[in-house]
Amino acid sequence: MVAMTKLALDGAHAAAQAMKQINPDVVAAYPITPQTAIVQTFSQYVADGEVDTEFLAVESEHAAMSACVGAAAAGGRVMTATAANGLALMWEVVYIASSMRLPIVMSVVNRALSAPLNIHCDHSDSMGARDAGWIQLYSETAQEAYDNLIQAVRIGEHADLLTPVMVMQDGFITGHGVERVEVLDDGAVRDFIGTYTPLYSLLDIDEPKTFGAWDMYDYYFEHKRQQTDAMSKAMKVIVDVGREYEKVSGRSYGILDAYGMDDAELAIIVLSSAAGTGRSTVKQLRAKGMKIGLVKPRVFRPFPADELVEALRGVKAVAVLDRSISFGAMEGAGPLFLEVCAALFAAGIDTKVVNYIYGLGGRDVFPQHFEQVAGDLQGIADSGKVQSLVSYLGLRE
Repeated sequence: MVAMTKLALDGAHAAAQAMKQINPDVVAAYPITPQTAIVQTFSQYVADGEVDTEFLAVESEHAAMSACVGAAAAGGRVMTATAANGLALMWEVVYIASSMRLPIVMSVVNRALSAPLNIHCDHSDSMGARDAGWIQLYSETAQEAYDNLIQAVRIGEHADLLTPVMVMQDGFITGHGVERVEVLDDGAVRDFIGTYTPLYSLLDIDEPKTFGAWDMYDYYFEHKRQQTDAMSKAMKVIVDVGREYEKVSGRSYGILDAYGMDDAELAIIVLSSAAGTGRSTVKQLRAKGMKIGLVKPRVFRPFPADELVEALRGVKAVAVLDRSISFGAMEGAGPLFLEVCAALFAAGIDTKVVNYIYGLGGRDVFPQHFEQVAGDLQGIADSGKVQSLVSYLGLRE
């Protein structure tokens, strides 16, 4: 483990610090709240000569991702950042980046999508992009946002993957909340990520390549199958990179974090910053004798079906908390809930699972909400019956 410096950073500045140490070849970005501090801070690093990065201040997020695609196709190590409507404006090019197998790393500071206009946190932006072919890592803290970005470079650039990576953190919660962040030495980060040598490059004039070619029905199907095959290898790469990072940082990263699950009869599953509130509440409930645990997935794409199934074996009732809605889905359920249900069904596990929608548009989630969920789970475990498949936490009557 190398020496580290302890800094007081919010999540946005922690992300900018990681980008500074990564020192990518190109960053193309457009500011949008609550992500602005990332690219604003990084652009100052560029202006001050602290990085060698070519910074492109473009006219929109669509242009930002387009520039990233061009730079990555040319063989560069490329990063960007966005949020909410900015990610939505990238939509077309987000799919192009993954389909061209370009290992771009993007920091997403989660924010609600319009309309009505809202600049605060929920997960509707990144969840909307869940099928775009990007690996997705969710961060609970500023420390995790920093660590995940550094690991994302190694993950995306792995020869078996060559897949872009989104690293999420919660806007105005993690993004603007100041915490203690342990920052690695610059040299340690450089050694960890290594030098990126692209397999193919637009600039290779000795062996010219074609990028983004017209792909009719005779080959398009096979290329999509190749993307699926690469994504199926991502879980092992994420685990391996996490183990290597632990040797450098002393911080352990896997696919999910399980608290109190060894003997749990009840379980709560939740992403990102709300996991901290949930974990502290679960700790108090366990002290009172309730056999309840909490699972926080770090990885959402690829979906950790096997890992979740293993964590939930023997559990009588499960609550999945979603900070987004999959409109038109079964009873307006959330995407995390739907994936968990599918995983348990495929594994033949007949556990009662319910869904809670919470925190949309930045609505606070409090310990009493987790206590409410725990009480509901206990009732389901005792009766064997589910009264409501989808419920809402903190919603006005």
